[in-house]
Amino acid sequence: MKTFSAKANEVDRKWWLIDAKNQVLGRVAVKAANLLRGKEKTIFTPHVDTGDFVIVINADKVLLTGKKETNKTYMSFSGFVGGHKSENVRARRERHPELLVERAVRGMIPHNRLGRDVYRKLKVYKGDAHPHTAQQPEPVKLS
Repeated sequence: MKTFSAKANEVDRKWWLIDAKNQVLGRVAVKAANLLRGKEKTIFTPHVDTGDFVIVINADKVLLTGKKETNKTYMSFSGFVGGHKSENVRARRERHPELLVERAVRGMIPHNRLGRDVYRKLKVYKGDAHPHTAQQPEPVKLS
């Protein structure tokens, strides 16, 4: 008996469509991360990118539970004096709503070269229109 190891160039990739409208951010991010990583496939190999492409639409209508809309803050630091910037969820939703979903998914995939390759297959849009109709994405049901 031999152990099967998938090869990245032999993986057939599908396109999935997740509608984030009135869905909790964490549940959307978990589903997207699992599809991007390929964890739901039988050929999943931890060190190979076996995942699919994921399109997330309506990112501006994603929900957060509790008081996270006002209390949760996102922080960045440039490394320079006075380079600390922070904003809450409401401000980020007004400025760039796609970042809410993108950063949540990014935290759930590996933080290495493999993770960077996986992250490139994520496409997030704030409205319900997307330019990937030619790929015929299949809708995903979130439970």
